[in-house]
Amino acid sequence: MVKITDVARHAGVSPSTVSYALSGKRPISEETRQRVGAAIAELGYRPHAGARALAGRRSNVLALVVPLRAGVHVPVVMRFVVSVVTAARRHDHDVLLLTQEEGEDGLRRVADTALVDALIVMDVQLRDSRLPLLRSLGRPSVMIGFPSEAAGLTCIDLDFQAAGEACVKHLAALGHRVVALVGSPPDVYVRGTAFAQRVVQGFTAAADRFGLTSAVHPCEGTADAARRVAEGLLREHPALTGVVVHNEAVLEPLVDAFEQLGLRVPGDLSVTAICPDELAGSLRVPVTSVALPSAELGARAVELLMAKLAGEEVPEATLLPPRLTTRASTGPRAPS
Repeated sequence: MVKITDVARHAGVSPSTVSYALSGKRPISEETRQRVGAAIAELGYRPHAGARALAGRRSNVLALVVPLRAGVHVPVVMRFVVSVVTAARRHDHDVLLLTQEEGEDGLRRVADTALVDALIVMDVQLRDSRLPLLRSLGRPSVMIGFPSEAAGLTCIDLDFQAAGEACVKHLAALGHRVVALVGSPPDVYVRGTAFAQRVVQGFTAAADRFGLTSAVHPCEGTADAARRVAEGLLREHPALTGVVVHNEAVLEPLVDAFEQLGLRVPGDLSVTAICPDELAGSLRVPVTSVALPSAELGARAVELLMAKLAGEEVPEATLLPPRLTTRASTGPRAPS
């Protein structure tokens, strides 16, 4: 690896002169600047991110903050990671992935070291402890998710409340009168995770609007938990004919559990989900679903950051409307 001392030796100057030529912090002659530039080009020297940041230049690194907390479904998170990394590379930026649950300390640690130009923050809670720091940081940030108090922040997400409503509206239009939401693991709700809470709000509001009997059941992300939830729902609501699933890990096990309990999908039970299209379309019974647009969300979050880094005005709130695709898992309610 070429070092700044190699450049200095090649150009016949001191290492501090090379640093001044890069940072512009002190005046040097044009002839010296050209010699330094020629040496850098000939040797292929590239200042590392920390040196560029200390010199007052950009590091060309974005931080993606996605704490892998209990209840987080890693395969879906990785879809977001890939989309952010792919979009960042189109802008010649790398991505520093932060997965520890450090809260404000983690954000401050990264910001204070000047390793990154800007931050994308995921797993947003309605009352997120990181908000005051994000508002005060001297670096641009974008949240994939909406806290309850989003003023002064840049947020983007799927409209999860409208997604929950869209699933219920679809079931109501098919004549279903008793519906249930099989939701995220309990830890996700205990933390007040914004997207999960908003799905519940949309589901219950739409069920009330259409006069449906409804229930909400969190579910751990295992086949055993899916079986227990299916049994509990049928015991508590024997007239159940419509289910909304917002838990990618149990979508297939839940359909299997209901069928093992004697319900045909969609003959006896219609199932909808909020999940990636690829998952919904790949199951033995393809599931009617609202797509989780991870690729679009990640790419647009990066575009918002690039605009902010360029000093451009961006909208504070960007909500993507839900897109429901009908597949084989839903049909009219069977006559009683």
